[in-house]
Amino acid sequence: MCHQNGLHIHENCLYHAGGLSQRGADEEGFYGFLFPDIEQELKRVARKRCCICRLLGASITCCRRRCSRVFHFPCGSERGCISQFFGEFKSFCWKHRPVQRLRVVQEEGTLCLICQEAVSGRPSYDTLVCPACASAWFHRRCIQGQALRSALHHFRCPLCQDMGQFQTEMFRLGIKIPDRDAAWEEEGVFDDLYQRHSSCDAAVCLCPAGRQQAEENGPWRLLLCSSCGSSGTHQICSAMGEDAESWECGNCNNTALVRGLQLVDKVPRTTWPPQIAVTWGTTYSMQNAVHPGPDPGTLAEEEEARMHQGHPDIQPLSHQPAAPHY
Repeated sequence: MCHQNGLHIHENCLYHAGGLSQRGADEEGFYGFLFPDIEQELKRVARKRCCICRLLGASITCCRRRCSRVFHFPCGSERGCISQFFGEFKSFCWKHRPVQRLRVVQEEGTLCLICQEAVSGRPSYDTLVCPACASAWFHRRCIQGQALRSALHHFRCPLCQDMGQFQTEMFRLGIKIPDRDAAWEEEGVFDDLYQRHSSCDAAVCLCPAGRQQAEENGPWRLLLCSSCGSSGTHQICSAMGEDAESWECGNCNNTALVRGLQLVDKVPRTTWPPQIAVTWGTTYSMQNAVHPGPDPGTLAEEEEARMHQGHPDIQPLSHQPAAPHY
């Protein structure tokens, strides 16, 4: 929105007004549109009725010969009209707008490359296709947002990375590509990433000068969490020694503990806790407080084997004399 001398004009409406020409330098008026010319155009469009909403003040005319449709810029966008942002800044109504005539076969389940939602089965006003690779499909609103962020110096096909053919086609279809550097390259856009946390977050801060006090050495030396960097504490507020070099906040400490418990929980039950083997060949778990004895049948077999091997100190249980009865 342009504001000056009591005038309030949308930039897009200014560029596409049918009876307005840019006769001044870029720093004059609004982007080279002189104020006397703007006022004259306002008088002209005050009598023009929009063919879509039927209200007065329509300033955009379809540039197709013998087409008399006039509309507001927002109304035209909703109805499917196209306004180009290059050259003569032409505008077209929904019947005479440029279309894509690509011979492409859309694969089943094709999604918008940007928002990952379904697109139309063929190119249309709301669904555009990259002319270079014919494989990148996207919604008009999605690729328009991409163009505003990437701008002229970085805007390209998100899939094949073509720039020349892709930009030419997008310009023709009414995508606005600003002539500037990308949004992420503008000065100061990442300044907040360089801001360092600078306060003590201990439950009780003992510093008499307050939580913002930070010194290089001594008890009021401020240590930041070694994991997240978004929490801090004075050395003495967390009872740390003078030689402490790192500190971890409670949130990160609890996260590490939970992750450790999750890892333990994922160990197969057949191998954890570890198993130990006793001398008689039976395996027992360390979880058992009382170890069960060997199977009675196994003990009898071992005694029988020892007797055959010549161990006189072990006699079969079945040959022991019975106790006398009185």
